[in-house]
Amino acid sequence: MQRPVDHSAMKVVGYAHPWHGAAGDTVGLHLSSSVDVTETRIVRLDTPEAEILSWPVEQTGATPAWRHFDHGSFLEIAAAELAKAGRIEGLSFELYLTRNAGDRVIVDVDGLSLRLRDGCLGVFRDGEQLADWEAIPSARWLQVEIRAQDEGLSLDVRSSDVLAPFHLSRRYPVSWRPSVKGLRLGSNLAADLPCLNARFSSVALLTDGGRVGWQFPTLLPSGPIVSADGRGLLLDVIGQPTFCVTSPRWDGTTFDPRLAPAHYDAVHCHDDDMAALDWPSSCNLRIPEDAEAGVYAFEVRYDGGMERIVFFVVSAKAKAPLVFLVPTATYLAYADEALPPHLYEWMCDDRGHRFAVANDLKSLYDYHSDVSGVSICSYRKPKVTLRDDYNYPLCGCPHNLPVDLHFLRFCQRNGIAYDLITDHDLHVRGATALEGYRAVVTGSHPEYMSVEIEGALRGFAGAGGNLAYLGGNGFAGKVAFKGDLMELRRSPLEAGRTWDGPISEQHLSITNEPGGHLRASGRGEFSLTGGAISLMGFDGAKPFERTAESYEPAAAWLFDGVSGPVFGEDGIVLGGAAGYEVDATDPHLGTSPDTMVIARAFGFPESFVHDATRWYEGGAEERQSRRCAEMTLRHLPAGGMIFSASSVAWCGALPASGMNDVGTITLNLLRRIASGQ
Repeated sequence: MQRPVDHSAMKVVGYAHPWHGAAGDTVGLHLSSSVDVTETRIVRLDTPEAEILSWPVEQTGATPAWRHFDHGSFLEIAAAELAKAGRIEGLSFELYLTRNAGDRVIVDVDGLSLRLRDGCLGVFRDGEQLADWEAIPSARWLQVEIRAQDEGLSLDVRSSDVLAPFHLSRRYPVSWRPSVKGLRLGSNLAADLPCLNARFSSVALLTDGGRVGWQFPTLLPSGPIVSADGRGLLLDVIGQPTFCVTSPRWDGTTFDPRLAPAHYDAVHCHDDDMAALDWPSSCNLRIPEDAEAGVYAFEVRYDGGMERIVFFVVSAKAKAPLVFLVPTATYLAYADEALPPHLYEWMCDDRGHRFAVANDLKSLYDYHSDVSGVSICSYRKPKVTLRDDYNYPLCGCPHNLPVDLHFLRFCQRNGIAYDLITDHDLHVRGATALEGYRAVVTGSHPEYMSVEIEGALRGFAGAGGNLAYLGGNGFAGKVAFKGDLMELRRSPLEAGRTWDGPISEQHLSITNEPGGHLRASGRGEFSLTGGAISLMGFDGAKPFERTAESYEPAAAWLFDGVSGPVFGEDGIVLGGAAGYEVDATDPHLGTSPDTMVIARAFGFPESFVHDATRWYEGGAEERQSRRCAEMTLRHLPAGGMIFSASSVAWCGALPASGMNDVGTITLNLLRRIASGQ
């Protein structure tokens, strides 16, 4: 269903495509605007002060205009495909209805439609209802067949649920007629009603030459689905629904679609699904050949204000000893989070979240309207919470990009040279993207990554490279990429502020590998950095205090110039160095014996919640004693090291000017790993 962009919260929104590029590449700006744009220029954001650049921006002729969103997903067989099928005598499919309010359409084919209204089924021909509304069940697989029979039309809807059987059989005095407009499942042809929240499987046309059927693959397709009978008819999947979900054949004997693909041959459509946008590019930028790697934005100005649309210039080859890894997977997972105020207390207002709510945008932390989790999205959309002036309503302070910019600006002020790549870039290029570097440096919250990204970092460290993990709750959630798409399937162990999916549907449709935590696949935080998230809360950060191990020669150099055992007592994220989400070790979950705990933070209030995956042999007393953050250091056999700040708030505790103990420790670390000592 098409709806115009609601610009009440933000007059200009847009996205850059591609999201990152190297020198010589072209990046397009795709805008929706309710006002006249007066100027578009390029600004660099990771410099001590935002730097306006003279890079030429080429106008494309597509003037910024008020665009629309296409909400909802559905299935479609075009009229040309129907014509290839021969004489069509009916349609058969499996249907699992979820939550639907108001009027929806199950099937629409040239004037014949099956409609749903508040849980009741109605059959219509050319807008005229053929019989009274009849209740049909939701949350149960139904076999639906409608076909020509004896100069009329028969409808059969049945469920094979032995505990709650259902059967509806009706005849109507109208005929099936050839289609000239096509056929839709889950939407009407006029597209003026919300799409249906439902799962579909085993769609088939009943023709005079036999069945023409489609089987939904477990792997996300790149285009239309081809009929399984060898006739090559195409079924289009519109709006990016969810693949690799259980069908009526799933019987609980396996949770792996690779072992039983027929158990996962369904697709889940939602009325708020949104595929990659195709707004026209209003202007293009060819990144200059001498451009430095960094964080940039199109600054779009209008009378009375401006917005910045972020993109990244990446390094094609090593120029500096350090490379900063931009966590675009985390940025995209959080982008456009709704944070409905009736569920979460907002500590500050943010126009990006208000825009997301007004336009029914979804992050990978949100639910669809039928309360299934949002698991896939494209970066080809406005990411209205990804801004350098962003404050997170749950904590009332900067989060993600602005905190990472705070770190990069600190580096610039203190002469720390760095290159830059995105995690998506690392996913595509693999280990070769890290060749020539002495160290990889992360930002404040590298929470999500693919198996390929984590494997490249693990291999880099194992071969003698250094890893400076300057955040918290990192290397945790597994994602998969396909072009501009990213997919995240959450584990039931991740229940809390986010959705948790059924255990039977943890596998990713992009790769079919298990989703959830990286640690569940023998990778991730504990076995890499030594720790993982232990606490999360928004009530205030705490300082760190050095441990006895920190005075050993292997770690003491980090604290050269530090004034005392306690450090990190202020910062832009919750007022300290240890806060929001903090990590701690756990040998039971995989912390290596070579992991040194060099500082701890205690005293977190009870509002900081424990990680639900932790189990303590000593029970409640041990659990209480482990309410801490633990900064760690690992020296690896090949000569490299892995440092973990163990806190999302660490980078926010760096000084904006002058120097403090957090800055001193960070500079000691960066200079050491850059020098190759």
